[in-house]
Amino acid sequence: MKINRRRTLVGAVAVSAAGLPLSRLASAQDFPNKPIKIVVPFAAGSATDLTARGLGAKLQDILKQPVIIENKPGASGQLGAQAVATAPADGYTLLMGTNTTNSANGALFKKLSYDPDKDFAPVIRCVTGVNALVVNNDVPVKTVAELIDYAKKNPGKLNYAEASASQRLSGEMFNQLAGVKIERVPYKASPQALGDVASGQVQVMFPDLPQALTQIEAGRVRGLAVTGSKRTTVAPDLPAIAETVTDYVLVYWLAVFAPAATPKPILKTLHDAIAEALKDPATAKAMTQGRMEISPLGLDAFDAFVKSETVWWTKSIKAAGIEPE
Repeated sequence: MKINRRRTLVGAVAVSAAGLPLSRLASAQDFPNKPIKIVVPFAAGSATDLTARGLGAKLQDILKQPVIIENKPGASGQLGAQAVATAPADGYTLLMGTNTTNSANGALFKKLSYDPDKDFAPVIRCVTGVNALVVNNDVPVKTVAELIDYAKKNPGKLNYAEASASQRLSGEMFNQLAGVKIERVPYKASPQALGDVASGQVQVMFPDLPQALTQIEAGRVRGLAVTGSKRTTVAPDLPAIAETVTDYVLVYWLAVFAPAATPKPILKTLHDAIAEALKDPATAKAMTQGRMEISPLGLDAFDAFVKSETVWWTKSIKAAGIEPE
């Protein structure tokens, strides 16, 4: 009896040290043993979607399990984020989150369908990128300065399309810092919004650079600038808005999150696998289309980053005069 009692106590201590019940510990040790789903909270064709699909193709080779990409757009990413927040915390349902879903939405909405701080466990930041300022080809401007001048001389004639927090803040920061008033037109999906800019239903937009360059290179819209603090190496001909508008800068990021209660051993497995995938040049190219930066930031460092980003986006949204809806 003494031997059995001792074994039982040793086993209990071992489980306590792991911080997991026996059933969850066994599950963590066996992870993964079935397909993994990455939920994309924005539409197919968006930068978030391209990043998830590029990552998923390599991740399934590393983890030896299928990786399924599921688009669940709507409500500024809320629908997709909520789906992951309420999913089982077992590592098999993940979110390709962004600054919109996990840092900005709390300041944009009076009530969210999820809690960005409490409902997710950060796994790893994957990429960072910038938006581009584009206009319909019929708008008679070719530079940021000309756009500002045109907007001031033609009040009420310009609208900007937006389908995410980064696009909306890009537009409102431009209004505030450039001293203009370009009216906002919200959309559910970025590809639809950019299509309406190309057709002339809306005149201005700040889409993510990968989407923008596709349309610029096809001659469907005119690119004026990028939202980073300086020109980007992937589009050196596009100046930074900051070259004309002092203090203007906006950078977005895309990252993987899991439901909050996901066991740490599973988070570590996912982090290590994704970090390995990001080192593969072909995967990096597929994820970014050569138009974003691979910039991994993992576990504790990423957790601190998300918290700091939430502070920045909240302050910036308030400073831009955006009222929560």
